[in-house]
Amino acid sequence: MTTALAGMGVLHFARPRAFDGLIPRALPGSARAWTYGSGVAELAVAGLLAVPATRGVGGRAAQVLFLAVWPGNFYHAWRARKATPAVRAVTLARLPLQIPMIRAAGRLARGR
Repeated sequence: MTTALAGMGVLHFARPRAFDGLIPRALPGSARAWTYGSGVAELAVAGLLAVPATRGVGGRAAQVLFLAVWPGNFYHAWRARKATPAVRAVTLARLPLQIPMIRAAGRLARGR
């Protein structure tokens, strides 16, 4: 989880355009600011998870982060409803896949 979050955090800065489309338009400010902000959050959570002394806090932070970005994934799936079947399948598959990620982060928070 640490590596995945760190990698995604870096990607938010290396390829921000890919993430800008996930930001719901209803949020205040620019999509790019939210992209960078979520990249910082992912890097921070990865840092917390990487250190044994802060892993429990990192697990809770990961849960919060995964819950916070879930609306963006719903938004992306909604926007892709007229896309190709492959794109629709990927955007829809991401929604239930976040549940095991949230649960795994909870286990880390509990020290398991």
